[in-house]
Amino acid sequence: MPETEITGSMFMFTSTAPAARKVSPTEAIVGRVADGDPGAFEEFYEMYAPMVHAIMLGRVRRDEVDDLVQDVFIAAYRGIGGLRDRAAAGAWLASIARNRAAEFYRSDRPTEELSGDLREGCNRKNEAREILDAIRGLPDAYRETLVMRLVEGMTGPEISERTGLTPESVRVNLHRGMKMLRARLGIEE
Repeated sequence: MPETEITGSMFMFTSTAPAARKVSPTEAIVGRVADGDPGAFEEFYEMYAPMVHAIMLGRVRRDEVDDLVQDVFIAAYRGIGGLRDRAAAGAWLASIARNRAAEFYRSDRPTEELSGDLREGCNRKNEAREILDAIRGLPDAYRETLVMRLVEGMTGPEISERTGLTPESVRVNLHRGMKMLRARLGIEE
């Protein structure tokens, strides 16, 4: 058999053009922010603020949370153009939040003792503080998902989408976290 016949039958020529990849809503918003669209950062903030708030609430005192959330978004705004994987924006933002909470505790902040009158007014919030303190004592994965669910009101799929965790991991974290929280609070199932 001549060589041209062998070569012609051995190779099949097909189109190797890559299929168009679907862009996620997160990737689209991050792209718009990186391109300088002023409304896009507001959308980004609305999408991720509950997650960042939950991470902070699980790590620092309530009266410090709002300022630290703003710090996280300022850092994100400054660095979002250099984000390599736009689909991982939620995990990147969560990392910034965790690092900012750690930095907060490394800095030396003066504190003041509450007066007797203020202490009495705060006593009615003790139950909520006790629960939040119990949540803060949980491992990070359980703490963050529980605060996102119980305080921020996020659903399992929303938590999964924002954090980059699989839906199964979110369900497991919520289940195990609730079990540990009940045990810490002395609540029987």
